[in-house]
Amino acid sequence: MPAAISPRQAAAALTEYWSPRVIGELDDSYLKVAKVLGTFGWHCHDDEDELFVILAGHLRIELETGAVELGEGELFVVPRGVRHNPVAAAECLVLLIERKSTLHTGSEVTARTRSIAQQLGGVDPADAPVQG
Repeated sequence: MPAAISPRQAAAALTEYWSPRVIGELDDSYLKVAKVLGTFGWHCHDDEDELFVILAGHLRIELETGAVELGEGELFVVPRGVRHNPVAAAECLVLLIERKSTLHTGSEVTARTRSIAQQLGGVDPADAPVQG
């Protein structure tokens, strides 16, 4: 039987910052939740837009042209090819909507990078390859 999902509760239950988890699929996109704190790092997605919806807290998305400040209930789309750096001064819960082909940190590979397998929750982050 189908069940409703609370993105806010799913994000709050995460134990690792900046490690999104897929909670649903919509056509060729994943719906992901994340718990974030601190600075993520500059990156871009050359071929995909990225939608951020703030479930709780506050997120600043730094862009090369300035910054966007987002509060609870607000959203922002980072257009494809735009370098950005998400920053949360305090814990923040986020819903992301991204194409299934979107790599977590774009072409940048860092300690924060999570593979699609990791984001689907089937693989321990310590055991999985960092991208793909």
